[in-house]
Amino acid sequence: MMMARKQDVRIPTYNISVVGLSGTEKEKGQCGIGKSCLCNRFVRPSADEFHLDHTSVLSTSDFGGRVVNNDHFLYWGEVSRSLEDCVECKMHVVEQTEFIDDQTFQPHRSTALQPYIKRAAATKLASAEKLMYFCTDQLGLEQDFEQKQMPDGKLLIDGFLLGIDVSRGMNRNFDDQLKFVSNLYNQLAKTKKPIVVVLTKCDEGVERYIRDAHTFALSKKNLQVVETSARSNVNVDLAFSTLVQLIDKSRGKTKIIPYFEALKQQSQQIATAKDKYEWLVSRIVKNHNENWLSVSRKMQASPEYQDYVYLEGTQKAKKLFLQHIHRLKHEHIERRRKLYLAALPLAFEALIPNLDEIDHLSCIKAKKLLETKPEFLKWFVVLEETPWDATSHIDNIENERIPFDLMDTVPAEQLYEAHLEKLRNERKRAEMRRAFKENLETSPFITPGKPWEEARSFIMNEDFYQWLEESVYLDIYGKHQKQIIDKAKEEFQELLLEYSELFYELELDAKPSKEKMGVIQDVLGEEQRFKALQKLQAERDALILKHIHFVYHPTKETCPSCPACVDAKIEHLISSRFIRPSDRNQKNSLSDPNIDRINLVILGKDGLARELANEIRALCTNDDKYVIDGKMYELSLRPIEGNVRLPVNSFQTPTFQPHGCLCLYNSKESLSYVVESIEKSRESTLGRRDNHLVHLPLTLILVNKRGDTSGETLHSLIQQGQQIASKLQCVFLDPASAGIGYGRNINEKQISQVLKGLLDSKRNLNLVSSTASIKDLADVDLRIVMCLMCGDPFSADDILFPVLQSQTCKSSHCGSNNSVLLELPIGLHKKRIELSLLSYHSSFSIRKSRLVHGYIVFYSAKRKASLAMLRAFLCEVQDIIPIQLVALTDGAIDVLDNDLSREQLTEGEEIAQEIDGKFTSIPCSQPQHKLEIFHPFFKDVVDKKNIIEATHMYDNAAEACSTTEEVFNSPRAGSPLCNSNLQDSEEDIEPTSYSLFREDTSLPSLSKDHSKLSMELEGNDGLSFIMSNFESKLNNKVPPPVKPKPPVHFEITKGDLSYLDQGHRDGQRKSVSSSTWLPPDGFDPSDYAEPMDAVVKPRNEEENIYSVPHDSTQGKIITIRNINKAQSNGSGNGSDSEMDTSSLERGRKVSIVSKPVLYRTRCSRLGRFASYRTSFTVGSDDELGPIRKKEEDQASQGYKGDSAVIPYETDEDPRRRNILRSLRRNTKKPKPKPRPSITKATWESNYFGVPLTTVVTPEKPIPVFIERCIEYIEATGLSTEGIYRVSGNKSEMESLQRQFDQDHNLDLAEKDFTVNTVAGAMKSFFSELPDPLVPYNMQIDLVEAHKINDREQKLHALKEVLKRFPKENHEVFKYVISHLNKVSHNNKVNLMTSENLSICFWPTLMRPDFSTMDALTATRTYQTIIELFIQQCPFFFHNRPISEPPGATPSSPSALASTVPFLTSTPVTSQPSPPQSPPPTPQSPMQPLLPSQLQAEHTL
Repeated sequence: MMMARKQDVRIPTYNISVVGLSGTEKEKGQCGIGKSCLCNRFVRPSADEFHLDHTSVLSTSDFGGRVVNNDHFLYWGEVSRSLEDCVECKMHVVEQTEFIDDQTFQPHRSTALQPYIKRAAATKLASAEKLMYFCTDQLGLEQDFEQKQMPDGKLLIDGFLLGIDVSRGMNRNFDDQLKFVSNLYNQLAKTKKPIVVVLTKCDEGVERYIRDAHTFALSKKNLQVVETSARSNVNVDLAFSTLVQLIDKSRGKTKIIPYFEALKQQSQQIATAKDKYEWLVSRIVKNHNENWLSVSRKMQASPEYQDYVYLEGTQKAKKLFLQHIHRLKHEHIERRRKLYLAALPLAFEALIPNLDEIDHLSCIKAKKLLETKPEFLKWFVVLEETPWDATSHIDNIENERIPFDLMDTVPAEQLYEAHLEKLRNERKRAEMRRAFKENLETSPFITPGKPWEEARSFIMNEDFYQWLEESVYLDIYGKHQKQIIDKAKEEFQELLLEYSELFYELELDAKPSKEKMGVIQDVLGEEQRFKALQKLQAERDALILKHIHFVYHPTKETCPSCPACVDAKIEHLISSRFIRPSDRNQKNSLSDPNIDRINLVILGKDGLARELANEIRALCTNDDKYVIDGKMYELSLRPIEGNVRLPVNSFQTPTFQPHGCLCLYNSKESLSYVVESIEKSRESTLGRRDNHLVHLPLTLILVNKRGDTSGETLHSLIQQGQQIASKLQCVFLDPASAGIGYGRNINEKQISQVLKGLLDSKRNLNLVSSTASIKDLADVDLRIVMCLMCGDPFSADDILFPVLQSQTCKSSHCGSNNSVLLELPIGLHKKRIELSLLSYHSSFSIRKSRLVHGYIVFYSAKRKASLAMLRAFLCEVQDIIPIQLVALTDGAIDVLDNDLSREQLTEGEEIAQEIDGKFTSIPCSQPQHKLEIFHPFFKDVVDKKNIIEATHMYDNAAEACSTTEEVFNSPRAGSPLCNSNLQDSEEDIEPTSYSLFREDTSLPSLSKDHSKLSMELEGNDGLSFIMSNFESKLNNKVPPPVKPKPPVHFEITKGDLSYLDQGHRDGQRKSVSSSTWLPPDGFDPSDYAEPMDAVVKPRNEEENIYSVPHDSTQGKIITIRNINKAQSNGSGNGSDSEMDTSSLERGRKVSIVSKPVLYRTRCSRLGRFASYRTSFTVGSDDELGPIRKKEEDQASQGYKGDSAVIPYETDEDPRRRNILRSLRRNTKKPKPKPRPSITKATWESNYFGVPLTTVVTPEKPIPVFIERCIEYIEATGLSTEGIYRVSGNKSEMESLQRQFDQDHNLDLAEKDFTVNTVAGAMKSFFSELPDPLVPYNMQIDLVEAHKINDREQKLHALKEVLKRFPKENHEVFKYVISHLNKVSHNNKVNLMTSENLSICFWPTLMRPDFSTMDALTATRTYQTIIELFIQQCPFFFHNRPISEPPGATPSSPSALASTVPFLTSTPVTSQPSPPQSPPPTPQSPMQPLLPSQLQAEHTL
């Protein structure tokens, strides 16, 4: 912008005259020197206004027009410019020329007849009404152009531009031009006006001419020279501005820029403008069909467009646009061409996929073949005009078909040849793949699991390498490996089933010991199906463990034939047989006849439970019936207000199975009681078979607290209750609910809602016991079990069709989904038979626990596993129970042709003969057999019914008399299922308590109005359980081998069983069943004295004694003494006890009634693996450690030979001798070996399983692994529910230890291990130490210190013992206990109190020797010691004062001193010692609890 100036200062105006060579063609040549172009570019610089053609040959009329106005000069107009010093000025430009007459070709005559040299030097010009000149086209058409007159009709010239054409002009001599210019200059110089020499047409300039021009200028007193090019617009403005500065002396001197430098700048400016314009065009124009008119309008306002048009003109802009359009069209065509060429191979594959059809055809012939194909027009389009890229087809986007004329192009021919080659190669590769597969299938070197690297040399040849890529043959090999591995696994699974007897004889539990796993591998090792998985040992071991899990925990889900398990099929068959479509809405009620009974637990302390029970009873009828939706239900309430671990407060009893629980609270204390009780109740059944308490429906209720119905306390209790309910996933009710008034806990509407929910849950969870009630048993005469093998090659539908389609077949009323009722004539009377249709694995669970009158066992004659499972099942069936064997065959032809079928049929017949059973075979090609074939079997069942029921009743009595908790009761040999009561590992929930009362003892439920035994068992709550030989009971964890004894005969008269016979005759006899059968381990009826002589002889009503076999006592009888005295201790759970032993030598006469034995003892084909039954420790390596071979040998010395007779009572009893030996053992205890692990047998660790001193240093007293684990747990896992109780994944624990063994800097957070995995690995570290963290010698002192009665003195004594720990052990023990103390502080979240933590950790930290009685009896002491360390951690390790003990409950340490196994006031005055410190005289822990007169007899 111009700077501000005074108002009277005007913009300076300069008049410039452009002169140069002019005249006729003879003088100037064929073209001028460029004066007009120079003026045009300066006055109108826009490219569109610049004209190259300015003729000087005019007609007379044009010469006389107003533009020329009869003058030989042109007025170009006025121009405003800003000079370099930013001062604006105006310039009037005049061109002096000479116009030639187009007729005479001589100069036109004008008013001034002077020669050009004189005329050009004129400084005063005048021409009235002369118009501004634009171009030649203006002449004669002045009205079409802007008409602007020369100002005032006259101009005073201020300076001259002297033009010199330096190009090679046609018919012009440069020297002559220079001579003319010299003369002209001399004439101009006379005017004293500034002169600037302008070299024109420098874009075509001749270097010599330019040099001569400069020489001329130098010769004229440094005349200024500007090199210009009007066509290229170079230095035009510079020439005029240079002259202006010469005219106005006050202006600075202009810098003259050489032509080429100025040209470079101009070219750069044009290039930049061009780039911007092209960008603008590419942005706006996307379609090749756009036109210039519409696009130019869109671009008109864009500066990029304006700049380029200004510099280069509209035509060049249009040309660039057209180039862009052409490029877009070309790109579009190429895209279409690529799409068509890409689709062409697909068209070939669709139309001519057969190599045989085109193998020898050229592209032209193939083109003709394509036209004949039915789908030709689907892929191709035939155009009328060609080629396709020159037609409108290119814009037909919707039509994706290929133009057929494209086939004539070279790319299409190449694609056709490629298609041919592809088909030929595919044929060859397919041949190679088939050959490769055949090689794999026929090669004997390809075995399951063999790596490709080992198999490559046996399989590959040059053709395979040439035609098959590595990924292809690796994929084929991988698929083949998967096939043979899957087949090998199926065959191995069948092998495991064929050895079913072995697995059931080994009594496997959830964690089989290393010895048992070794036996399995030894027995199966020579089998080819075992060897087939030699290279897949881990998967083979996993299959074995999976099969063990099936044996131990058989369900439909774990069945190897899942989902085709027989149980699932039978349930479907029975449900479809007895449930009609119209009755499906009543399915739940039909499946559960006991749905009209609701058993409800009411939990609440301080009288809350009793109050609510009374309120609910007030709403019931007189006979405790409750009406829901118009239906009557029997309501049984069980209010609980004490410790739920006591039997009197247990959620369930033998006669009470809870369906739901109402949890009441009105304070924080009562809420805590509810939470702890629920947790204890769930823990008590976790891991057991009857663990439905974990899913027991709960309802949490906040009841009114007298005098406090509102305020912050109520709000706080509601919030806490809601949180607990969310955690327990149960319903929450609070006093704000409508209808609850003062003095009432819950209204009738809410009671009905709760009971409705329990009914639904009861139906869904099917909580009814699988064993029929006494009422149900009265409705059936016989209970028969029909066993089928899962996976047999026969349909269960065909086998069971005669049963289910029988007219007498009805739905069972026992609540089972797999049983039916039959009414068949047997003998002279019809009998109601309950027929349970089960798989073998389901039958194992009821073999000992239910009353079964007979078994019908099916097996497939052509499947070894089927007969093997039958043998395993029959091994543990008592020989008094009738057996019907049924062999399923494919028909007579199959039996003749199949050696296996003949062998299995023969073996089945022999088994039936040896066990006095029935045998029949049924051809499954004609499966419609009739039930009459089982008539002899049913008759045999009826004949043996009485003795079967009597034996079952006595077995149940023996079960009810078990006097120790199941922690040390080995499961009955009948079924591995019963092992669920064992503690499988250190993580078990329940503490190893040795109370002589069982909390969930299953008593036989007998009717009151029948046998005297039944009346006494049910009518009296106080049963005194008296036992002898307690040491044998505790040591039965490692039972010595037991050989069968000769049968013992008793004389039983008809009158002795008269009450049983009479009940049968009257049709009112009630059978006995036990729904929670927990048989002890190693039971064999042949091991014990016959109990009948003690049971069936009646005594007076005040005292009846029944003797039943004690499970672990050789030749002894446990006596049940029924005492009709009311107990006054307030618990309702205790009884007076006295010792009474009974044996065969106490004056009872034996007679000729044989005692029941197992079928294994009668049949040589059963029990072929019986030698393994007593060879191993019951439980897992993690639980007991390896068996000591020396003790094994000593324990079995007196039992060699099959015919050895074991005396019933002798001082040399091997069991007693083993106990005494263990008590007298040397106090120097050998170091226990690290417990073996199947999974860790394949790697050796330098960190785990080594002495503690090797992994710690004085600078780092804590093992790095323990430090990392605890840091990780405290950072992420303190709120994890069940931390240290819930086991981690063993494979992940092993992986964690492996990785740490390789890298001690392992980051547990990065590896994303679960908290339970890290916790389990940490415990495993201590388990694998050669010596326990708490040394054995310190354990002795700890136990002695724990005997101190005064609590404070006891804690100080324990602290003194702690100070004597080895330094390494002390530091690590302190670190671990401090961590456990921190964990226990979060018990509200993680539910792990110090008691629970001590239960989980004491076996790991102390590792007692469970093979000795004194260690077994001291376990509760060990747990209490660890609990004290955790509770009093600040006192023991951080010199803090002793903290107050928690509330004294029966499970707390402070209460344990006064809690004894019997509910008696006699205190326990001494604790058993640890393994290394046996008392001088062996003393049973029962002795302080027994009357003094019986102690002497007990110790004999």
